[in-house]
Amino acid sequence: MSTRLVIDHRLRHPEKAHRPDNPIQRKPAWIRVKAPTHPVYHETRALMRANGLVTVCEEAACPNIGECWSQRHATMMIMGDTCTRACAFCNVATGQPGPLAADEPARVADAVAKLGLAHVVITSVDRDDLPDGGADHFAATIRAIRAAAPATIEVLTPDFLRKQGAVERVVDARPDVYNHNLETVPRLYPTIRPGARYFASLHLLHQAKQLDPSIFTKSGLMVGLGESRIEVMQVMDDLRAADVDFLTIGQYLQPTVKHAAVDRFVTPEEFADYAALARGKGFLLVSATPLTRSSYHADADFAALRAAREAR
Repeated sequence: MSTRLVIDHRLRHPEKAHRPDNPIQRKPAWIRVKAPTHPVYHETRALMRANGLVTVCEEAACPNIGECWSQRHATMMIMGDTCTRACAFCNVATGQPGPLAADEPARVADAVAKLGLAHVVITSVDRDDLPDGGADHFAATIRAIRAAAPATIEVLTPDFLRKQGAVERVVDARPDVYNHNLETVPRLYPTIRPGARYFASLHLLHQAKQLDPSIFTKSGLMVGLGESRIEVMQVMDDLRAADVDFLTIGQYLQPTVKHAAVDRFVTPEEFADYAALARGKGFLLVSATPLTRSSYHADADFAALRAAREAR
């Protein structure tokens, strides 16, 4: 094991340090991506640093960072870089977060304006330590962006478990898209997403749509964790029953040897089958490919969502 990985386990993921190693499998050809070299990538990175911002692109080790940042697309992660949860799939650091930065919404809005984004995605770490889970901070960030730029706004929020009134506060700020990822099938929650509850997450999505039917709702799944095709289909049905508009499905990629192992690499043909199944179940939009992530091509997807709603 390299020194870098030892440091990563002990500092970023102390709760995983005692776990046995899961060797990282060699990725198939359809998943490999090139290292970022485009000059705009470095410009985007410099702007994030200058504004003191955290991005999920870096913290979650997203494979699409080179492509997205080269097009000045970045998913901003508010409320710090340390999460109060310890999900088995996630590369974001776990620990006790620091206090919220009051000026962060303004710094995010400034970056959105400077990047000239038509559509921006705002996500966050879980903040179980806060009375509202960070809902007011999400709302303040939405309002700051509205004042600074004409961008449409997508939020990817935590589950706000046991945070009464949190979803209402975010919806009241009128994001254009409300995203919350179920991540995996119910059977795998105890090992993959132990701090969350499947039906609480499902209820959050339904609640957001009921509070404001004009908001697009969205959720995502990872596959390759040991789920069955039937289980994925059941999750699709559950999401449609909650009136979710947009489903994303992507391949789980293991960040380190201490994270959950990849059960298998799902083929592009299987992803195409999942996409056809989901469209048949009535989602307005489906993105299902090995490299699909929640905010991948989010700007183009938002335009397609609006067109699909108008057509329906």
